[in-house]
Amino acid sequence: MDETALSLGTIDVSYLSTSAECSISRCKHSSEEWGECNSRPTLFRSATLKWKETLLSRKRPFVGRCCYVCTPQSRDNFFNASIPSLGLRNVIYINETHTRYRGWLARRLCYVLFVQERDVHKGMFAKNLTENVLNNSRVQKAIVDEASEPSVPGSFAQTDPKAINKVKKKARKILQEMVANVSPALIRLTGWVLLKLFNSFFWNIQIHRGQIEMVKAATEMNLPLIFLPVHKSHIDYLLLTFILFCHNIKAPYIAAGNNLNIPIFSTLIRKLGGFFIRRKLDQSPDGRKDFLYRALLYVHIEELLRQQQFLEIFLEGTRSRSGKTSGARAGLLSVVVDALFSNATPDVLIIPVGISYDRIIEGHYNSEQLGKPKKNESLWSIARGVFRMLRKNYGCVRVDFAQPFSLKEYVNSQSQKPVPAPLSLEQALLPAILPSRPNDTVHEGTEATLPNSRDITSEPFRRELISNLAEHILFTANKACAVMSTHIVACLLLYRHRQGTDLSRLVEDFFSMKEEVLARDFDLGFSGNSDDVVMHAIHLLGNCVNITNTSRNNEFFITPSTTIPAVFELNFYSNGVLHVFIKEAIIACSLHAVQSRRYRNGTNGASPSLISQEHLVRKAASLCYLLSNEFTISLPCQVIYQVCHESVERLIQYGILLVAEQDDQEDVSPSLTEQQWDKKLPEPLSWRSDEEDEDSDFGEEQRDCYLKVSQSQEHQQYITFLQRLLGPLLEAYSSAVIFVHNFSGPVSESEYLQKLHRHLISRTEKNVAVYAESATYSHVKNAVKVFKEIGVFNQTKQRRDTILELSTTFLPQRNRQKLLEFIMSFMVL
Repeated sequence: MDETALSLGTIDVSYLSTSAECSISRCKHSSEEWGECNSRPTLFRSATLKWKETLLSRKRPFVGRCCYVCTPQSRDNFFNASIPSLGLRNVIYINETHTRYRGWLARRLCYVLFVQERDVHKGMFAKNLTENVLNNSRVQKAIVDEASEPSVPGSFAQTDPKAINKVKKKARKILQEMVANVSPALIRLTGWVLLKLFNSFFWNIQIHRGQIEMVKAATEMNLPLIFLPVHKSHIDYLLLTFILFCHNIKAPYIAAGNNLNIPIFSTLIRKLGGFFIRRKLDQSPDGRKDFLYRALLYVHIEELLRQQQFLEIFLEGTRSRSGKTSGARAGLLSVVVDALFSNATPDVLIIPVGISYDRIIEGHYNSEQLGKPKKNESLWSIARGVFRMLRKNYGCVRVDFAQPFSLKEYVNSQSQKPVPAPLSLEQALLPAILPSRPNDTVHEGTEATLPNSRDITSEPFRRELISNLAEHILFTANKACAVMSTHIVACLLLYRHRQGTDLSRLVEDFFSMKEEVLARDFDLGFSGNSDDVVMHAIHLLGNCVNITNTSRNNEFFITPSTTIPAVFELNFYSNGVLHVFIKEAIIACSLHAVQSRRYRNGTNGASPSLISQEHLVRKAASLCYLLSNEFTISLPCQVIYQVCHESVERLIQYGILLVAEQDDQEDVSPSLTEQQWDKKLPEPLSWRSDEEDEDSDFGEEQRDCYLKVSQSQEHQQYITFLQRLLGPLLEAYSSAVIFVHNFSGPVSESEYLQKLHRHLISRTEKNVAVYAESATYSHVKNAVKVFKEIGVFNQTKQRRDTILELSTTFLPQRNRQKLLEFIMSFMVL
């Protein structure tokens, strides 16, 4: 394939009005603007865009604003109206204009001159970390406690000094692994090396100038900054430090798993600010809690914050194998919150970071999604990976820094407002799954599981606070992630054109979906002529896409590969756009569930085409709960019913759902089964906040509204597309329930996961599965996790393993059948 045909049009020029940094040799210039498509209306344009074409105005949204409910002051502090207009910049495009020098020699040595002029020196970083940590009273107490452990508890006077010295040596050895020794000279050298490497295998690395200006403003507050990026690739570790270095912002200390503590490589990481921590804090040989390690880690983080150092923490804990944002592991975040509680620092500024790749350097995670064990990192595997990268091109990268917000402000807002404890999945879903169970209605008092006092010293409040904070951060970081060209092409091929399509039709749908993404206030990580961008994405997706030349008009025909690894890889990249449409997809699947239920149970003389808006919202809320381990659907400060209601209103605004005429609504009343089903669900909180005007149109009249589904072909096709987006998930969950039907006896969780995964892979290999991507290992783990939280399984700990057995609730076969019917009601077969 001709390389020029894959050039990506106007990468920098379309963003920057004063783009002196645009490399003409890297990008093909194009006269196309955002409204380039003059061909026939396509699926997405016809379905939702007609009503708002005048609102688009060809401007990209500014993503990453912090929550106006929880952090209103921070929302105003680091933002002004001029920031969004500053545009994007390609970080790895460096020439003489980025240095103080001009001329032929400056052009030749611009990389060297650029890194030499960066502001990085030893005084910026922490001093005497090891000694300060060892001399801390908490660490001293942990050392004495461990040294006196074999003796009678409490007999500190009989503690052997030799035992204390032995434990001190152990603590110092742990700190040698944990404490980073930053080298400014090595940071400069690495900056130069990364400029060379990144230019060899990335087209560009785009950042928003306005976002960097907000980060720079935050650094002037003389407070520690915590960067919390999504985690998709090993390059994430270096990428953030490199971008901050290029903008004269102090390099953060990076929390890395001890699986990367490899000879030679670990030394390099420590010199760049990385410090290694155990992936599980309690990895002592006997499986007990390692209080010494915990004390060292807590005091180490507190000391870094006390010295106003910046931290980089990956909340997901590990790289996402599915392409979606994984659940938060808030261990280190809890240390940061505790440091604020203990007044180790007056405040901390939190900065979520979104990172998007056209193609990750790992390529894919197919081996792990197929159930193979993860290979341990080694120096040889890293070297081999670097050589492999140099032979390929991985397209574009986009990094988005969300707006910094004050942790102190967030904590204060949480302690002042009366937010109820969240419902567990068992409380939220069991009444909908098993409506005939007695005494299962969730009463108002059930949610009062927390003490009335929201004091920061209260452990339940502290846990809830940290959990909500982690969800806030991940939701913001995920929303800030730009949608890349490979994400859209993979999504269209899997869920719009699974049987293949002409290249021209794919380009039209690509353009329309691009506009849809922008209209929903998500940004794109590409620009240029749609034909070129689609060919660029197809090239990067490689063997996952088949291209044939048809005799009809000599046009290319594009089909997704049907092999299991290829479908898994396409699903990974398709999930990069799923968060844009997830709420509408949930409404579309709930729409099918409500309609199919009405047809099965009869409509009591009412029109079968009319749907209760309140019933639809409640059904969608139950699906949100079911998929809560797959996505962060809403912020913790939002009520899930309100989020679903707003999504329904959006589909009404698109014209996909129509409000029934008043005469039709008067003749309709909910069926008896619907009324019984509704009573079993917990009552939603008020949709109207205290600040809203009493004349708001949120009220009973909204709940009694009845809807019709538009019968236009374009709208029906759009609903089908949305339903297909959740098809793999629902198929994986329903297949997992069927597998539970044959559950026998207590079994270890690891063994059960392997058996269930083999079952799903077998369904796919036999062509029984509708969606081959339903068999990914991440779906298996999340399905079992949901079943545990719903109460399908009881779990008991035995040594280092978890034993699963059926709960008494789901021991009867009929209850497992009801769970299957509940999940399958959302599926379009």
